[in-house]
Amino acid sequence: MKLDFIPLGKLSISKANMRYAKKAPDVADILPTIRARGVMVPLLVRPNCADGAFEIVAGARRFTAAKIVADEQDGAGEPLPCAILEDGDDVAAIEASLIENIARLAPDEVTRWETFTRLAKEGREIADISATFGIPEQGVKRILALGNLLPRVRNLYRDEAINAATVRHLTLASKAQQKAWLALYDDPDAYCPTGHQLKGWLFGGASIKVDHALFDVEASGLAVIADLFGEDRYFADAEAFWKAQDDMIAERRDAYLDEGWSDVVIVPRGQYFSTWEYCKAPKRKGGRVYIEVRDNGEIAFHEGYVTAKEAKRLERGEAIDSGPKAVRPEVSGTMQTYIDLHRHAAVRAALCHHPKVALRLLVAHAIAGSNLWRVKPEAQTCRNEAARESVETCPAEVAFDAKRRAVLDLLGFSPEEPTVTGGNGDGFGLAGLFLRLLDLPDRAVMDVIVIVIGETLESGSAAVEAVGIEIGVDMARSWSADDAFFELLRDRDVLTRIVAEVAGETVATANAKEPGKVLKRIVRDHLDGSNGRTKVEAWVPKWMSFPPSAYTARGGVGNVAAHAKVLAARGDPPPERKAA
Repeated sequence: MKLDFIPLGKLSISKANMRYAKKAPDVADILPTIRARGVMVPLLVRPNCADGAFEIVAGARRFTAAKIVADEQDGAGEPLPCAILEDGDDVAAIEASLIENIARLAPDEVTRWETFTRLAKEGREIADISATFGIPEQGVKRILALGNLLPRVRNLYRDEAINAATVRHLTLASKAQQKAWLALYDDPDAYCPTGHQLKGWLFGGASIKVDHALFDVEASGLAVIADLFGEDRYFADAEAFWKAQDDMIAERRDAYLDEGWSDVVIVPRGQYFSTWEYCKAPKRKGGRVYIEVRDNGEIAFHEGYVTAKEAKRLERGEAIDSGPKAVRPEVSGTMQTYIDLHRHAAVRAALCHHPKVALRLLVAHAIAGSNLWRVKPEAQTCRNEAARESVETCPAEVAFDAKRRAVLDLLGFSPEEPTVTGGNGDGFGLAGLFLRLLDLPDRAVMDVIVIVIGETLESGSAAVEAVGIEIGVDMARSWSADDAFFELLRDRDVLTRIVAEVAGETVATANAKEPGKVLKRIVRDHLDGSNGRTKVEAWVPKWMSFPPSAYTARGGVGNVAAHAKVLAARGDPPPERKAA
């Protein structure tokens, strides 16, 4: 590296500079000094081409300020002091740019992520980046973790539209959850959770850290989600966590009783052990153990305590009348687990010979749920109010709702319940629902199954295509073109092809350059048989038929893609994509 003075006209900002291709940097803080004294700290530059030009690796703000001063002086600017790097070392240039800029004007985390990512792609290890910039390795990982966020989320963070706590919790989210969150962010009428509230939204209101588990997390097999910063891990299923945690609490309680403690009190969730209401007392004087169970999964063990009233009696030399000593359970927690697992193995082996019982148990689980079984109904959500109303009032939905109400009545549920599935059996429990199903004949159970699978069939999935083709669904029996359909129909190429379907190629060609509303009017007239046009019966657009197809070669039709998956599953060749 050597030092030299280089004219302004020979300098330009390098692509390796972290501020390259962004808006002009803010130089208000250094402009007065450079007006008065010029550029005193050398810029880092490297040769650019054979004509003596140089590109600025670090010092874009000083260069920008010097150009402003030169323009104020009719273009007469002094040469700038420069430290000249070797040509061609991109990694060194990137590092030099970031080191100097961090020292002078700390860049935002997203900018640092962009630069660290470039270094990683050039082969730099996290330890190397940490050592180079004096940032702990965990800090480097935290910045690199921003790469797992959707670009728009990063940009919101860069623009300070969302804070660091929100970004941290979004790193726990899948790409689908991030998209769902962005949809809430964009909806002015929706509540969009941020900060710590976002964690509750991601975990359905219950976020439990792995650190709080009393049991062996790895051996338990419970699903765990880690934030991308690598600092916190959470249980994916809170109910499964509590089952394992409660088993361990019972074991610890048994162990305390074995050690000779007079009593072990488990403080329920939602209540607190207030130390000022108790006094310390040894085991030999009747001290108890209080196990405090907190909502976040954390367990606190308070050994050797009695109530304040009991403590006063001890001070007077009186014995504590603590009542009957806690009765130890007949079996320990581990023995109970042993018993449960063996009985479980025996029952499921026996179920292999009783398919009718297994079928009813499956249906009961699908309706009521359990710690291992979660089924939720298709929400049928749509932001467009007209489209939502069209679905809610269509003949198919009305017919399904009538069948659903009949099944609700059959199971003894309220007819006002919105769905059969989704934990509706909580009123009398999974076991009660199972026993009720045992009393129903096979035909009635099949009616229940139809509603359960109908409610939980995912909209837009390949399953819909497979079932529709298998059954031979005729969409014309449950759908007809309505105002919502025509409002959403805006593609001119598609409109022209639909006109050709209902009116013929001659009419379509003659009206090809007409506005969309004219084309829609032609289609409406044919479907209604009005304005002298021939009535077209039972017309259904290609996308809605079973099997579906497209009107153009452009693709982008979700159910057509889903149909291709069905064909692939059958081993059939995909349909040839071509315009109609």
